[in-house]
Amino acid sequence: MQPLLKKGLLALASLGALIAPAMSWAEEAAEAAASTATEAAEAVATISAGDTSWMLISSALVLLMIIPGLALYYAGMVRQKNALSTMMQVFAVVCIGSIVWFAFGYSLAFGDGGDNNAWIGDLSKAFLAGMTPADIKGTIPEVLFVMFQMTFALITPAIIIGGFAERMKFSAVLIFSALWIALVYVPIAHWVWGGGFLSADGVLDFAGGTVVHINAGIAGLVAAIMIGKRKGYGTQGMAPHSMMLTMVGGAMLWVGWFGFNAGSELAADGVASMAMLVTQIATAAAALSWMLAEWIVRGKPTGFGLISGAVAGLVAITPAAGFVGPTGSLLLGLIAGAISFVAATSIKRAFGYDDALDAFGVHAIAGIVGALLTGIFVDASFGGKGLAEGVSIFSQFMIQAEGVGVTIIYDIIATAVILKVIDILVGLRISEEEEVEGMDLALHNERAYNH
Repeated sequence: MQPLLKKGLLALASLGALIAPAMSWAEEAAEAAASTATEAAEAVATISAGDTSWMLISSALVLLMIIPGLALYYAGMVRQKNALSTMMQVFAVVCIGSIVWFAFGYSLAFGDGGDNNAWIGDLSKAFLAGMTPADIKGTIPEVLFVMFQMTFALITPAIIIGGFAERMKFSAVLIFSALWIALVYVPIAHWVWGGGFLSADGVLDFAGGTVVHINAGIAGLVAAIMIGKRKGYGTQGMAPHSMMLTMVGGAMLWVGWFGFNAGSELAADGVASMAMLVTQIATAAAALSWMLAEWIVRGKPTGFGLISGAVAGLVAITPAAGFVGPTGSLLLGLIAGAISFVAATSIKRAFGYDDALDAFGVHAIAGIVGALLTGIFVDASFGGKGLAEGVSIFSQFMIQAEGVGVTIIYDIIATAVILKVIDILVGLRISEEEEVEGMDLALHNERAYNH
């Protein structure tokens, strides 16, 4: 009995010697797996230095588009007596818009609205409460995402200035910009980019063709009609006072737009690289298209036509930049340049509205063309990213048309109401005497040039 017991104890000891290493290995494997999972989780929530660097640059590029880019572009296009005031309006819109975005704009546009999220966000991030540099949005700090999106919210009302240039009170411009960002830009940005109903329906807008350009262009047209034509419009010469300023400002827009489009990927990757390439191709194609159309119709190409076509191309490629390939961008640019030329010349003349700096003719029209054609050129047959599973070119085109239509209808109604309220409160238009004298002296007691 004892030998058996002894053998059993020895066998048990041997088994224990075998099990112990196995159990130790299992424990080590479990610990390694847990460590790997933790590292993976940390990797997901880690800020990318490369992406952050690119987005810092992109944010600065978009701000460069506004000041000095758009400010110079618009200032050169107006008459000399209104050049400084026009530039000042752009600067002032940047200032007041920044505060509105910080206070509640970002929170309402990108916050989770819960049961109401299809329509608007919430105020959980009003005044960026509780936000720290450690908070992450994708692979970049959320505070950087706030800054990048702020620049979009600033350029949109600044574009609208082109519709009512040379005739709106400075006080009215300030009030209008604040209210318009809050009541028009913020909801539409949420619908398309913040998880709202247009996003859920599948509307494609990579960098703001709908949110920024259609939105601004339509508002510019409404403002131009409601405030009325400039004194002497159609009977007096109102040529740009400095095409050099306009060309320089337009060039800054072109360069800054790479931050606008390629930056909207929010990462330094292949999609951002393609977005940059197609932006260049579409812009060049649209500039040539507008210039050639003008050359054929009017007998001579102009610098104004060339830079206007370039801006039209930049606008048109904006909704498509992350979705189309080089071939699609070329076709899109050629189409947008020609159509925008017709809109900014023949259509404006036919209907008689005074869209002073072609906010509607360039931004709205090219934005609409770009938004609709995105639904076509996104298809892989044109070298695009490809349509979602089960979605045809026609159905995507109709989804794009939904986004365009909803934006136009809401924008017209909301902008008209805002302008009417401001007209009742402080009045929209400067006096006839101030308009004759020029806004620089009449409103600001300064001149653009002291010769």
